[in-house]
Amino acid sequence: MTNLGQMMKQAQEMQTKMAEMQEKLGEIEISGAAAGGMVEVTLNGKGELRRIKIDPSLVDPAEIEVMEDLIVAGVNDAKAKVEARIADEMAKLTGGLQLPPGMKLPF
Repeated sequence: MTNLGQMMKQAQEMQTKMAEMQEKLGEIEISGAAAGGMVEVTLNGKGELRRIKIDPSLVDPAEIEVMEDLIVAGVNDAKAKVEARIADEMAKLTGGLQLPPGMKLPF
Protein backbone atom coordinates (compact mmCIF):
# COMPACT_ATOMS: atom_id res chain seq x y z
CA MET A 1 0.00 0.00 0.00
CA THR A 2 2.95 2.31 0.46
CA ASN A 3 3.47 2.44 -3.32
CA LEU A 4 -0.14 3.46 -3.86
CA GLY A 5 0.20 6.20 -1.27
CA GLN A 6 3.38 7.45 -2.92
CA MET A 7 1.71 7.41 -6.34
CA MET A 8 -1.23 9.42 -5.00
CA LYS A 9 1.15 11.94 -3.43
CA GLN A 10 3.09 12.26 -6.70
CA ALA A 11 -0.16 12.71 -8.64
CA GLN A 12 -1.24 15.50 -6.29
CA GLU A 13 2.16 17.17 -6.58
CA MET A 14 1.99 16.99 -10.38
CA GLN A 15 -1.54 18.40 -10.35
CA THR A 16 -0.34 21.34 -8.24
CA LYS A 17 2.62 21.92 -10.55
CA MET A 18 0.36 21.78 -13.62
CA ALA A 19 -2.00 24.36 -12.11
CA GLU A 20 0.98 26.63 -11.40
CA MET A 21 2.25 26.14 -14.96
CA GLN A 22 -1.13 27.01 -16.46
CA GLU A 23 -1.22 30.19 -14.39
CA LYS A 24 2.27 31.13 -15.61
CA LEU A 25 1.25 30.47 -19.22
CA GLY A 26 -1.13 33.42 -19.03
CA GLU A 27 1.85 35.65 -18.18
CA ILE A 28 4.19 34.43 -20.94
CA GLU A 29 4.17 36.49 -24.12
CA ILE A 30 5.64 35.20 -27.38
CA SER A 31 5.76 37.12 -30.64
CA GLY A 32 5.61 35.86 -34.20
CA ALA A 33 6.27 37.79 -37.38
CA ALA A 34 5.50 37.83 -41.09
CA ALA A 35 6.80 39.79 -44.06
CA GLY A 36 10.25 40.23 -42.59
CA GLY A 37 8.90 41.71 -39.36
CA MET A 38 6.52 44.17 -40.99
CA VAL A 39 3.64 42.41 -39.22
CA GLU A 40 4.20 41.21 -35.66
CA VAL A 41 1.69 39.51 -33.40
CA THR A 42 2.03 38.61 -29.74
CA LEU A 43 0.16 35.80 -28.01
CA ASN A 44 0.20 34.75 -24.39
CA GLY A 45 1.01 31.19 -23.41
CA LYS A 46 -2.66 30.26 -23.60
CA GLY A 47 -2.78 31.24 -27.26
CA GLU A 48 -4.72 34.47 -26.67
CA LEU A 49 -3.83 37.32 -29.04
CA ARG A 50 -2.36 40.26 -27.10
CA ARG A 51 -0.98 42.69 -29.70
CA ILE A 52 -0.67 43.26 -33.42
CA LYS A 53 1.96 45.66 -34.78
CA ILE A 54 1.73 46.61 -38.46
CA ASP A 55 4.37 48.61 -40.30
CA PRO A 56 2.66 51.79 -41.60
CA SER A 57 4.01 51.18 -45.10
CA LEU A 58 1.64 48.21 -45.38
CA VAL A 59 -1.51 50.26 -44.86
CA ASP A 60 -2.90 50.63 -48.37
CA PRO A 61 -6.61 50.09 -48.95
CA ALA A 62 -5.85 48.32 -52.22
CA GLU A 63 -3.70 45.77 -50.33
CA ILE A 64 -6.12 44.88 -47.52
CA GLU A 65 -6.26 41.22 -48.61
CA VAL A 66 -2.46 40.95 -48.43
CA MET A 67 -2.51 42.49 -44.94
CA GLU A 68 -5.13 40.03 -43.77
CA ASP A 69 -2.99 37.13 -45.03
CA LEU A 70 0.07 38.54 -43.27
CA ILE A 71 -1.81 38.84 -39.98
CA VAL A 72 -2.91 35.21 -40.28
CA ALA A 73 0.69 34.18 -40.98
CA GLY A 74 1.98 36.18 -38.00
CA VAL A 75 -0.62 34.71 -35.64
CA ASN A 76 0.17 31.19 -36.82
CA ASP A 77 3.91 31.79 -36.33
CA ALA A 78 3.35 33.02 -32.76
CA LYS A 79 0.98 30.13 -31.99
CA ALA A 80 3.56 27.59 -33.19
CA LYS A 81 6.12 29.19 -30.87
CA VAL A 82 3.66 29.07 -27.96
CA GLU A 83 3.02 25.36 -28.57
CA ALA A 84 6.77 24.67 -28.66
CA ARG A 85 7.20 26.56 -25.37
CA ILE A 86 4.38 24.57 -23.77
CA ALA A 87 5.99 21.32 -24.91
CA ASP A 88 9.31 22.42 -23.39
CA GLU A 89 7.66 23.37 -20.09
CA MET A 90 5.72 20.09 -20.00
CA ALA A 91 8.92 18.12 -20.61
CA LYS A 92 10.47 19.86 -17.60
CA LEU A 93 7.39 19.20 -15.48
CA THR A 94 7.00 15.54 -16.39
CA GLY A 95 10.70 14.73 -16.53
CA GLY A 96 10.41 13.79 -20.19
CA LEU A 97 7.37 11.56 -19.70
CA GLN A 98 5.32 11.81 -22.89
CA LEU A 99 1.60 12.55 -22.72
CA PRO A 100 -0.70 10.07 -24.43
CA PRO A 101 -1.43 10.86 -28.10
CA GLY A 102 -4.11 13.53 -28.50
CA MET A 103 -3.69 14.84 -24.97
CA LYS A 104 -2.67 18.49 -25.04
CA LEU A 105 -2.08 21.20 -22.48
CA PRO A 106 -3.45 23.51 -21.41
CA PHE A 107 -6.60 21.42 -21.17
